[in-house]
Amino acid sequence: MNKPTKKILSICIKLTIIGLATLYIYNRLNNNSSIEDFKELLDSLDSESVVLVISTLFLLMFLNWFLEALKWKFLVQKIEVITTWKAVESVFCGLTWAVFTPNRIGEFGGRVFSLSPNKRIKGAVVMTVGTIGQMVLTNVLGLLALSWFLFRFMHLNPFLNLSIIIFAVVFSGYFLLFFFNIHWINGLLSRIKFLRRYRHFFIIFSRFKFKELLQVLIYCFSRILVYSTQYFLVFRLLIPEIDAPDIVLMMFVIFFVQSSIPSLDLFDLGIRATTAAYFFSFVTNQEIVVMAAVASIWLINLIIPAILGSVFVLKLNFFGSPDH
Repeated sequence: MNKPTKKILSICIKLTIIGLATLYIYNRLNNNSSIEDFKELLDSLDSESVVLVISTLFLLMFLNWFLEALKWKFLVQKIEVITTWKAVESVFCGLTWAVFTPNRIGEFGGRVFSLSPNKRIKGAVVMTVGTIGQMVLTNVLGLLALSWFLFRFMHLNPFLNLSIIIFAVVFSGYFLLFFFNIHWINGLLSRIKFLRRYRHFFIIFSRFKFKELLQVLIYCFSRILVYSTQYFLVFRLLIPEIDAPDIVLMMFVIFFVQSSIPSLDLFDLGIRATTAAYFFSFVTNQEIVVMAAVASIWLINLIIPAILGSVFVLKLNFFGSPDH
C-alpha cells in the first residue's frame, strides 16, 4: 500500500469513527426519555444547588479520566514512554471508539493507535492489566455489597446468609490473589498450542511486580471513589431521603451487576437505568428520578468525553508512527 493510499484510508477510518460516534450520540440524546425527565426535574430544584452539583460532576468527570490517563501512562511505560498529555489524548480518543463498540472493546483500539506501530499489540496487553484491576475491585466491592443487599432485603435464612457472605469473601480473596499473580496468565496462554507463537507479547504479564500491581489498584480504587462520589451527589440532590450508606452500597451492587452483563453500548444506558431502577426500588419508589440520575451520570461521564475525544481521533496515524 503506497503512502497516498494509506493517508486516504486513514482519513476515511477517522471520519467513519467520528461519524458513528456522532450518530450514536445524536440518537441517544434525542430518543432517551429519561434525559427529558431529568431536565424537567431540574426545573423544580434549587438552581444554586443544581449548578453546584453539576459543576462538581464535570470536575469529577475530568478527574476520573485524568486518573485513568495516569494509570495508562504508568502501565504503558513497560513498553513505551509517553507524556501525560499524550496519555490524556489516548484515553479520550478511546472513549470515542468505545461508545459504538460491543462492551467498549473499541477503547483498546483508540488507545493503542497512539503508540508506535510495533508497540500496539503489547499496548493492548498492558491495557488488559488495568482493565483486570478495575474489574477485580468492582467484583470485590460488588460481592460484599451484594451480600449486604441479600441480607437486608431478601430475608433469607441465617445459614444461607452466612454461606453467601463466606462465598463473597472467598471469591473476593481469589480475585485479589489472581490479580497480584497476573503472571499466571502468561503461563496459561503459553500452554495453548496456537497461542505459543505470540508468547513474546504475553510475557509482559510477567514483568509486573507486586508493588506495581498495587499502584494499579490504587489508581483503580481512586477512580471508583471519584465516580461513586458523582452518583452520591446526584442521588443526595434528587432523592435526599435515601440514607447515605444505602446509596453507596446500592451503587456498588449496581456496578457489579452492570459489569457482569455483556452489552453493546448502543443499549448501555437502558441496561444501566433498568438495573439502577430495580435495586433502588427497595429504598425508594421514585423510579423515573433514579433513571434520570443514571442518565445524567452517563451523559457527563461517557458521552461528553466521547465528543471531546473525537478531536483527538483526527490526530491518529493508523499506518505510521503516532502524531506528536
